Amino acid sequence: MLTPLPPAIPTYAPEGYLRQFMPAPGPLQALLSAEAERFFIVPVEQMYPLFPRALPPARSTAHSCVYLTSGFARMNIGHDAYTIGPHEALLVRAGQVYSFQPGDVNTGFVCHFHDDFLVGSQARETSTLFDFLHAAGSPVVSLGSTIGGFAEQVLGRLLAEYQLHQLQYPDLLRAYLLALLHELQRTYAASQPATLSAAATITNRFKQLLASSLATTHRVSDYAEQLNVTRNHLSKCVRSVTGKSPARWIEDSLVLEAKVLLFQTTWSVGEVALAVGMADASYFSRLFKKHAGVTPLEFRKKIGLS
Repeated sequence: MLTPLPPAIPTYAPEGYLRQFMPAPGPLQALLSAEAERFFIVPVEQMYPLFPRALPPARSTAHSCVYLTSGFARMNIGHDAYTIGPHEALLVRAGQVYSFQPGDVNTGFVCHFHDDFLVGSQARETSTLFDFLHAAGSPVVSLGSTIGGFAEQVLGRLLAEYQLHQLQYPDLLRAYLLALLHELQRTYAASQPATLSAAATITNRFKQLLASSLATTHRVSDYAEQLNVTRNHLSKCVRSVTGKSPARWIEDSLVLEAKVLLFQTTWSVGEVALAVGMADASYFSRLFKKHAGVTPLEFRKKIGLS
């Protein structure tokens, strides 16, 4: 008999994540605390070398921003792979699935912050302050050398304050962080098209629905009905914008979600199948192997969890 499942898919807070993958954090010991869930900032060149192996798909409880001053950084976010260089920021929004390989050589900053820390005593939500933290668009913000120089100064001040005082003066940290995010927001907004095409609008709405309904809705026709379009029209729009059919998006999303669960839980294959809305564990295993190239159990063994 299958054991009851938790009501929500688990996510990592920094403490658990770093203990799992950073066996010798050394100078980053301060991150192994509950306070690090609210906010931390470290030089990227101190953090990256401490990950000795690839990180399987995972999900975080807060936002992270990687900003580079030299070199390059690669990361998979959702279904897509991204590479950034100097004067570019890569945003991993809270709740997004991400993974990366070790070995990138770079300098810069990794800044991690929770919505609650960002908002502080303000009544407004982060979605009204900074839509790029909750948008479905690209996570890469290219600042250029001039604006990038301003961002680097703010990040340097954030790092110095955090290294000296940790979270003793949160209002000061928040002020610097807000300045940085306003710079990112302005550049991000300027890079967006003034108006989206009808196909792009429908595709974005489909992606948002898929993210919120994946565990219960697997049929293209159901998504088309919720979007008030025909199945054929939805398929045409999504394929023209992304190069993939809605059905492929659904299958890829199911497999990606399953990878997170196989990595972040000790649930059985049947329990993972149920968590992504598939009662037939055998069919789930076949679908997983079709897209991942290995069975769910082989994937778990590959990442060292069994």
